[in-house]
Amino acid sequence: MGQRPKELHPELSTLHTFGARLRLLREQRGLSQSALGRLTYCSGHLIGKIEKGERRPLADLARRCDEILGAAGTLVGLLPGAELGGFEGARAGQVLGHLPALRCALDTHDVPDDGPVRPLPNLQREVTHLVQWRLDSRYVDLAAHLPTLLPELHRAMQSTDSPAAVAGLLTQTYRAADAIADKFGLYDLSARIIELMRTAAARADDELLVAASSYVRAETFFATGSWSTGRRMLERSATSLGRPQGSTTATATYGSLHMRAAVLAARSGDNTGANDHLREAGDAAERVPEGIYLGTAFGPASVRIHELSLAVDLGDVAAAFNAADTWVPPPSAVPTSSWTSRGHRYSRVSRSMRWGLSAPLGTSPRSTCATTRT
Repeated sequence: MGQRPKELHPELSTLHTFGARLRLLREQRGLSQSALGRLTYCSGHLIGKIEKGERRPLADLARRCDEILGAAGTLVGLLPGAELGGFEGARAGQVLGHLPALRCALDTHDVPDDGPVRPLPNLQREVTHLVQWRLDSRYVDLAAHLPTLLPELHRAMQSTDSPAAVAGLLTQTYRAADAIADKFGLYDLSARIIELMRTAAARADDELLVAASSYVRAETFFATGSWSTGRRMLERSATSLGRPQGSTTATATYGSLHMRAAVLAARSGDNTGANDHLREAGDAAERVPEGIYLGTAFGPASVRIHELSLAVDLGDVAAAFNAADTWVPPPSAVPTSSWTSRGHRYSRVSRSMRWGLSAPLGTSPRSTCATTRT
């Protein structure tokens, strides 16, 4: 019987954050520590030490792991400061330094400390800034502001005459908190925040916010590899919402559910299901402009880059080149980080081109292009 893996604590330091993310990515690809070591020209023992936060990774090894695991720079971005000239590592340290206060704010969501509550328009402006920071991946700013904004919103929820409006603001604020938890591999914390987000969305009495929270909830299933279950959850949410008629936001929300379900279907090996979901998402995208809807990027460019990513993963050469040839970047008003999401899908364009130009006929892209989380 194999030894149970040591429990990881990514919140302890940037080294532990890096190690936890490395283990998650490795296990999602079905690789042992020894197998990853062979692919990256090091020992499995060293990989194990790095995952437990006991050994500092070198930048070159992090880059090789990024490439093999399809992490598109995620691991390099988490390198401790010594390997990044101090800047990225310092930022990660600042974010982790705010985590205790953030956890406290979440723990006391139903019993917040006494304090002031600004008028609703002021809170709305504050949350708008927060959403933009999330889309721009400004994690330090998020981590610094969330521990004070969340208690204020919790107090507002208990005293307001507009509980649905405040609940809507809480939904978006919880999503911003989840962005930090997900970025730093704190998946237990992420799952807890998502449940708070779903509760707030239900109290907002807004079916579109409920659907948007389902989109975010899919992260939990990506983290655990429960792709079929996550897909069923998204399908149920899309069915409950129904195919919208007329509303741009509703159409984009419905389409985004199918767009994410397509990725989960592909991960579970259901190529037909993945293409069916993409067609449904594409139909919705034809009826809305590219933009940010309830905090999620959706539109023709977003769907097309998903088509490219999945075509490469599924080995469909013709579809990959068709998607690459017809793809148009989103408007400059749409933050790049929002529509590239966790997969950094821009890299898929260059990967598919390299694959097509250099790989022998009949070569599967799975040997040259690993899948990434969405």
